Amino acid sequence: MLGVSPDSVASHQKFKAKYGLPVTLLADEDHAIAEAYGVWVEKNIFGLKRMGIARTTFLIDPQGTVARVFEKVDPSGHGEDVAKALASAK
Repeated sequence: MLGVSPDSVASHQKFKAKYGLPVTLLADEDHAIAEAYGVWVEKNIFGLKRMGIARTTFLIDPQGTVARVFEKVDPSGHGEDVAKALASAK
């Protein structure tokens, strides 16, 4: 399992420590990964347009194929949804 965001390595280290996350976080500071997956998008926040991440989860099978996409992810309860999807894929 990997987490990817445009935040810096230092920011990821602090975030992992604060929440005790057991996953690897990748710093995509140039947005290359986000752009490749189509999740670096224009957002309208309080009337201001800016680029940002469309929070999305991709399940990728052992062959490297995207098996499932969760869009507009709400972090609360999302881990359970992903765990169920993984269990049903076995």
